[in-house]
Amino acid sequence: MKTIVFAGGGSGGHIFPGLSVVDELLSRSQIRIVWIGASRGIDRELVESHRISFIGIPSGKLRRYFDIKNFIDIFLIFAGLIKSLQILIRIRPTLVFSKGGFVSVPPCFAARILKIPVITHECDFSPGLATKINAKTATDIFVSYKSTITMFPEKYRDRVTVTGNPVRGSFYTADPQKGKVFLGCTGSELPILFIQGGSLGARQINELVSRCIDELCSQFIVVHQTGQQNIDQTIHSANPLVLERYKPYAFIKNEMPDVLAASALVIARSGANTVWECAAAGKPMILVPLDRGSSRGDQIENARYFVSAGAAIMLTGDDATPQRLVETVRKISQNKNILSDMTANSSALGTVNPALLIASLILKKIEQISGGEI
Repeated sequence: MKTIVFAGGGSGGHIFPGLSVVDELLSRSQIRIVWIGASRGIDRELVESHRISFIGIPSGKLRRYFDIKNFIDIFLIFAGLIKSLQILIRIRPTLVFSKGGFVSVPPCFAARILKIPVITHECDFSPGLATKINAKTATDIFVSYKSTITMFPEKYRDRVTVTGNPVRGSFYTADPQKGKVFLGCTGSELPILFIQGGSLGARQINELVSRCIDELCSQFIVVHQTGQQNIDQTIHSANPLVLERYKPYAFIKNEMPDVLAASALVIARSGANTVWECAAAGKPMILVPLDRGSSRGDQIENARYFVSAGAAIMLTGDDATPQRLVETVRKISQNKNILSDMTANSSALGTVNPALLIASLILKKIEQISGGEI
């Protein structure tokens, strides 16, 4: 039986897309999957809950700025490399697939030393530092956007394939009626406005919503995922409409695809997983990305792409106000042409199933390596 090592982690944003590829691989072939991730943090819990073998390694963070922790993390990265070499020598995988994050760098470098083929995937519009490093060792580079190809050195570009960003297959087969049952609103004709704070939440979005919840509940059933860490931002109001129509949740996991399918409009950050899940569900979006002071700017780049495709409207800086949010919601929801166009444009971006495509490419690569045998 062939073995594939998946490498990556540090956040659910790197792990969940990889697990969707794992699902496709296991549904189509007899392959052993081993995941190498950070020995600390949420990596082990997320992977093992999926019944996948997990091996943790020491992990240091890759920073582009001066920090005293960089000197300590150099030793952690080196320790991660030694541990990765030991793991790969022991299990002898056919290839290593990197889903990104700083923890993926030592396994990819170890694979290069051992002459094991490496495939790396970048979910964001521009390649992060880990992907830039892994690209030097990779035989194949997968990206989510066509424009990302030009952001790699020219000598790497013939190795790049546009795949999109993988999401769970259930987003393509979700049932809106099941979503309404879960939300307890099967008897309502009101459209559903889904506000996503992500698994950890987005305090800025939660604050915006709290300041205009009366206006939003006048038009919608408002489903608000605050994030587990921001459950304190659940809105409490004496307004009868808010009491009736506001439905807060700390985090929605298994029911997320069905809830998204039931929604008419989504307000969210623009992390790679969020925007591609909305595209898979064909949902118009109002995106409030993290600004460059809080990230490397990847969310702004992701949002701009979906805005340029006509699937989203972006609110940033001085535009990210309660008044502008309400105006934008009304602009979309009260104009059937705008709503239908944005829905169609979002659906068009989600017609290809990236997890299925990536799994097919991985199996094809294994056939090439093994001489047609899996």
